[in-house]
Amino acid sequence: MRRLPLNGPVRMDIPTMLTALFTEHPSKDQLIILTVRLPRAVIGLLVGAGLAVAGALMQAITRNPLASPQVFGVSSGASLAVVLSVVLLPNIGSSGSIYFAFAGAIAGGSFVYALAGTAGMTPVKLTLAGMAVHLLLASVTQGLLVFNEQISDVLYWLAGAIDGSTWADTRLVLPWFAVGMILALTLAPSLSVLSLGTEVAQGLGQNVRLVRLLASASVIMLAGSAVAVAGSIGFVGLMVPNIIKMLTGDNYKRVIPLSAICGALLLTYADVLGRFIAFPYESPVGIVTALVGAPFFLYLAHKNGRAAR
Repeated sequence: MRRLPLNGPVRMDIPTMLTALFTEHPSKDQLIILTVRLPRAVIGLLVGAGLAVAGALMQAITRNPLASPQVFGVSSGASLAVVLSVVLLPNIGSSGSIYFAFAGAIAGGSFVYALAGTAGMTPVKLTLAGMAVHLLLASVTQGLLVFNEQISDVLYWLAGAIDGSTWADTRLVLPWFAVGMILALTLAPSLSVLSLGTEVAQGLGQNVRLVRLLASASVIMLAGSAVAVAGSIGFVGLMVPNIIKMLTGDNYKRVIPLSAICGALLLTYADVLGRFIAFPYESPVGIVTALVGAPFFLYLAHKNGRAAR
């Protein structure tokens, strides 16, 4: 873990921050805010919102409350593809590796669906297949790191980290985030119908195959771009949509925008909390979300296991 002061190299109060943001005279505070802290905050908001909405979409199209980019192999597939791109093409850069992330996300998710659907797909089989694929891809990724010591610094990124984010990362993520989010919001009414069941949705004239295809495309854009810049941050896509649905129901006109807002806030506060865990060292934000999300996953698994009896 990287050694960083709790509040960054320079402590600032709110008046100092506002002055640095809105003054035209260059200063050290302005440089710190505009080049270090603000890009990191923006990336945290985008990644948190994207992962939460991706989880909501996956839960809608699979009708499985345990669905999320991490559990269903999307994040681990994207992570493996990005690491492969770094090994095979060391000079590829973030702008090129994001396409590897998309390809890996598609491959990971498709592998899970193929594995779970071999003898009739059920929510339990889908979850077990997802976790198996996730662990397999994660172990392959770790193996690549072990045998390629020159990319060992990727290990910190794999844990899920947004420190060191730049405006270049924001420009890389923002177009894909915008398209994926607009697509998700457009699909919200159809997803609400689909949550009633495939037969009901088809009976109401909905093209279920097209809705699932478009929702999957949105998941790939949101989750793939998030992994490309922030690594594999788990459980945001699992926790946030489930909590929102507990509070508001399965109307995705509310679930998707509220998931975006709460996911953004969750990851931002998790990033702040990561500075307290091992002070004066800074922990990756993925560790914080895992500490909260793992018990929540067990709770959901226990709850749905009892409901299935």
